[in-house]
Amino acid sequence: MLERTRVLLRGGRLIDPSQGLDQPSDLLLENGRVAWLAPAGERRRVEGAVQVLDVTGRVVCPGFVDLHTHLREPGLEHKETIATGTLAAARGGFTTVCAMPNTEPAMDSAAVVRLVLQKARDEGRVRVLPIGCVTIGRQGKQLAEMIELAETGVIGFSDDGSPVVSPQIMRAALTYASSLGLPVIQHCEDPALANGGMMHEGWVASRLGLRGAPAQAEEAMAARDIQLAELTGGRLHLAHVSTAGTVELVRRAKEKGLAVTAEVTPHHLTLTDEWVLGGQGSVDRYTPLGASTYDTNCKVNPPLRTASDIAALTQALRDGVIDAVATDHAPHTTSDKDCTFDEAAFGISGLETAFGLLMRLVHEGRLPLNVLIERLTAGPARVLGKYGAGLGTLRPGSPADVVVLGPDAEWTVDSRQFASKGRNTPLDGVKLKGAMVATLVGGTIAYESPLLRRAAAGRTR
Repeated sequence: MLERTRVLLRGGRLIDPSQGLDQPSDLLLENGRVAWLAPAGERRRVEGAVQVLDVTGRVVCPGFVDLHTHLREPGLEHKETIATGTLAAARGGFTTVCAMPNTEPAMDSAAVVRLVLQKARDEGRVRVLPIGCVTIGRQGKQLAEMIELAETGVIGFSDDGSPVVSPQIMRAALTYASSLGLPVIQHCEDPALANGGMMHEGWVASRLGLRGAPAQAEEAMAARDIQLAELTGGRLHLAHVSTAGTVELVRRAKEKGLAVTAEVTPHHLTLTDEWVLGGQGSVDRYTPLGASTYDTNCKVNPPLRTASDIAALTQALRDGVIDAVATDHAPHTTSDKDCTFDEAAFGISGLETAFGLLMRLVHEGRLPLNVLIERLTAGPARVLGKYGAGLGTLRPGSPADVVVLGPDAEWTVDSRQFASKGRNTPLDGVKLKGAMVATLVGGTIAYESPLLRRAAAGRTR
């Protein structure tokens, strides 16, 4: 790892949507900040020692910001730790991750939040922003001490993993959070409508004999909470949006000027419920079922939906109706998934495959590269409000959080090589086109692949 002094990234295609930039540029990082960026032809002089990284043929952009990451620590270190989770984040290009509060104990007190912040300072490879609970123990019965949590440094409130079911509690949470200038992040699911569903309600669930959760279970809760946001004036952020119906609800809320934002995951943008049949999406309704059927690595909440939902989500991301891509990285042990579908845990380990998976949308012509980068950088930074200041941008003076991308580099997913403890991915053996070349956090290299080319250290020019 380099000392955090001076680094010059030379010859790359710099894309920074926060400044409307897409041009060949050199970028100088100094003392943990962006010193300057200059068009490649300008060849600005650099005095003194500098570490030069030759990024010719690569894309250079702001570090990714993940609004939705499960780091599991404290209490669930057998699934993930802050050390392993943030290393996985760096390998995926994420320089800031927002840690969800469904730990054990939950992040419902200042003491637990301080523990997470201290662990992140001591062991983290990237910036960690904690999210506090809405209710004590995430039980949905009594509001957590939201003021105390805000003073300790949480960037929002969520009971993610569980929805806030009570409308009275949700109304109170939005009211209090509004006074603190922070969002409430809701896992939209009406438990009564979901009725214990294991996957999306549709023909795949019927064929497999699995209880399905209808799209309306998400949409009913989203509609209720948008109305409550209008009533209270609070900031509402909808986590892991997965249906075309929810997209339309968010679109109408934004047209009304409500403080409503939304995120979507890489897997909900690219994988359908047919992946549960096995064969990594190659099995259709006419294919005989085989040994790989009931792929528990495809069990996620909200569930994988249909191709029409994916089309609506992609268009909404392109239009800006959906503000950000977030991984919902949910690492689990092998035993959590190596069981019956009913018994398997919900979740996909997604930090290290996110960019490669999302690049399918770019290579297939469904999403421009600069739009994808915006939804991974400036978009989530805006959702964070004051905590996003200086993130998702390469403006001079901002933190030197930078990623170098190889948009056309091909690689094959091998979960055995993950930095994350979570090997639970349905993408094992899948070839992806789009790789991380290097990740710098505060001007220090947190991850570099063999694709990175270094020039001689100590150069001047």
